[in-house]
Amino acid sequence: MIRVLVAEDQSAVRAGLVLILRSAPDVEVVGEAADGEQAVELARELRPDLVLMDVQMPRLDGVSATRQVVAEGLADVLVLTTFDLDEYVFGALRAGAAGFLLKNAEARELVEAVRTVARGEGIVAPAVTRRLIAEFAAGPVREAKAAPAALDTLTRREREVLSCLGQGLSNAGIAARLDLAEGTVKTHVSRLLGKLGLRSRVQAAVLAQELGI
Repeated sequence: MIRVLVAEDQSAVRAGLVLILRSAPDVEVVGEAADGEQAVELARELRPDLVLMDVQMPRLDGVSATRQVVAEGLADVLVLTTFDLDEYVFGALRAGAAGFLLKNAEARELVEAVRTVARGEGIVAPAVTRRLIAEFAAGPVREAKAAPAALDTLTRREREVLSCLGQGLSNAGIAARLDLAEGTVKTHVSRLLGKLGLRSRVQAAVLAQELGI
């Protein structure tokens, strides 16, 4: 059972999200938060598997709340918002969010996104992925980021997996691309995250894009 905390300031929207999630047999909504501070407090108290986090909330915004939840190791965070503006995308992903989904997603997409994050895989909405790719493709308008020294500690295979993450491939996709077992891919992802000091595979994907790997 996937235990989920829903953080959304609009009561009607929150009720709709809860209704959708409760329709899934493998999802349990363990709490609801109306602002960022309450989301962090309930995450500490309830220790859910995942927090479904809205970005724009009173008292503490979703990006800041995500940063606290992830930093304290309280839960994985799936950010859900009506906005696909770059500052929200990059802010949420760099804060350690495991995924980013727009509120116009279908009910089944929301439930599947929760399942995907719960499995330890990252997810970014297709519309957001296109924005990320366009942003990185701009190249010269972005300041180049220095490669972390830890990158040198990656094995050749781990670098290949990191490159695949940068292309947005799932574990299954990476396994097919590199002719590996899916379990082996999970091991490589876990190891490279540890070596690079990253919290999620989505952060790894962003890093790979920034470094042109």
